[in-house]
Amino acid sequence: APGGKVYTKGTIYLSNVRMVFVANKPVGAFVAFDLPLLYIHDEKFNQPIFFCNNISGKVDPVVPEDANRALFSTHSFKIIFKEGGCGTFVPLFFNLIRSVRQYHQMSVSAADATPRADRLQVGQPPVDEMMRCA
Repeated sequence: APGGKVYTKGTIYLSNVRMVFVANKPVGAFVAFDLPLLYIHDEKFNQPIFFCNNISGKVDPVVPEDANRALFSTHSFKIIFKEGGCGTFVPLFFNLIRSVRQYHQMSVSAADATPRADRLQVGQPPVDEMMRCA
């Protein structure tokens, strides 16, 4: 639904660059949603008393260089853990977010002389380093 909400079950794939939600069954034209970790903000782990644990947050769109930023809007998301798994996913998610932000901050500081670096390229920590820390 353009500009609307989508409620569906699916699988989340998490890497050191992005999180991808793939729906079990398409909902209209919605099949999957890509959330670059560097573009996620206002993330929060919620533990409501009468509902399932969840992670909520916002993700900014990846805007092409030649496009008008005003035509793209920030999306809200909520990942609900109805079948458990948050004990594994939540720490991994927040550690990856922290690592990506730290690496991006170091890269931006070191690359002040490099004009217009792509946030996704700069925010990709080396896989070897991530594996050593895991």
